[in-house]
Amino acid sequence: MKGIILTNAYVNTGDIAFQPLRLKEEFEKLGVKTDILPNDFFPAIIDEGKIKTNLDGYDFCIFLDKDKYALKAIEKSGMPVYNAFMPITVCDDKTMTFLHLANNGIPMPKTLPAPLCFDDKATVKEELVDKIIENLGLPVIVKECYGSLGKGVYLANSKTELYEICQKIKGKPHLFQEFISSSYGKDVRVIVIGEKVVGAMLRSSNGDFRSNISSGGHGEPYEISRETEKLAIKIANLLDLKYCGMDFLIGNDGKPLLCEVNSNAFFKGFEKVTGKNVAKIYAEFILSDLSK
Repeated sequence: MKGIILTNAYVNTGDIAFQPLRLKEEFEKLGVKTDILPNDFFPAIIDEGKIKTNLDGYDFCIFLDKDKYALKAIEKSGMPVYNAFMPITVCDDKTMTFLHLANNGIPMPKTLPAPLCFDDKATVKEELVDKIIENLGLPVIVKECYGSLGKGVYLANSKTELYEICQKIKGKPHLFQEFISSSYGKDVRVIVIGEKVVGAMLRSSNGDFRSNISSGGHGEPYEISRETEKLAIKIANLLDLKYCGMDFLIGNDGKPLLCEVNSNAFFKGFEKVTGKNVAKIYAEFILSDLSK
């Protein structure tokens, strides 16, 4: 048995580098050799109308990238991939995540998918901004659909601020979401592996409305309710995620509201805070899943 861990072709530092190294470490403790390679060698190509891979000798792939094209090609070649094309593609787009989960009883903030703009010279209409405020009130959250570590997330406190943000990012897919004041600067990160909750931590910031540890926030162990545990597993199943981290806002009634789902959630801070060996649990799950 041999596995390959694919990372981004251009960036592999900090927390991004930590994750594959930890997985490799735990796989090798289990007697499974793994190679870590950046996704820059065309792991799969289309030749004579067929998918051909450059992954001979590997039995499975852990895809720690968001390159949906390479992922689709590898998956279509027949190689087992963790996570698969559909869940990674859906989770990479915040609007698609909410649309995919809608009508399934998942509590989430009221959300407006922003109209797509294809003209850099276009101007955002004041009526559009008024309609956002009419539906969501102020303050309001604006999120770019693509981004992680809290980047591309804005808080607009006034109509003027909202208009400026809309004008600034009009050419990028984004969404508008109601501001949950009871969860200002804090959320709950839950990691799910193979339909089981590994653990949870409460993330809090020092003054920022975002709680990301990478942005200066801090974490502490957190005991979630059985209801939240069931909710997290349900979300993972709806998205067909074998591994994921999801963030829950804390509603005014104390109940969770889904904020985001991360198909390749970083676990360095999570392992440190909770004491859970996420890499080992993930490696053991993959080997068990492959044996089926």
